[in-house]
Amino acid sequence: MSELKLTHDIYVMVADGEKALLFRNEGDEEHPNLQVVREFHEENPPTREQGTDRPGRLNDGGGRVQKSAVEDADWHRIAKERFADEMAERLYKMAHKGVYKSLVLVAPPVVLGEMRHKLHKEVESKIVAEIPKTLTGHPVDQIEKVLTAA
Repeated sequence: MSELKLTHDIYVMVADGEKALLFRNEGDEEHPNLQVVREFHEENPPTREQGTDRPGRLNDGGGRVQKSAVEDADWHRIAKERFADEMAERLYKMAHKGVYKSLVLVAPPVVLGEMRHKLHKEVESKIVAEIPKTLTGHPVDQIEKVLTAA
């Protein structure tokens, strides 16, 4: 992927695993004007607040009755993976309907990697840039600055 150009009508998804903002550039390459098209948010508290059961136990086998604990599920990580799945599916539906012609993905490296595995080829063909950064908490003008500097 070459130098990023925020052309008119390009779509930008800024995500972090719990929140995603979908923008459309109503400006041009020199004067971007990102406008929020849609906001997605998922409540994802830490695992300690999601799981209430004690971890399971398994018999180790053999003649003696000995049990070992099973590692508890990381519900927070699982919720982030589901959110990445959901965003990939939404991007596919929009691409299939012709909502956007080109797309920029901005997310932390782990989330970007997770989404990359889930994206349909139709969405992949429209991606013009991937930026491995967390920008969901930034104001729009800061996001524009980061993107134009990319």
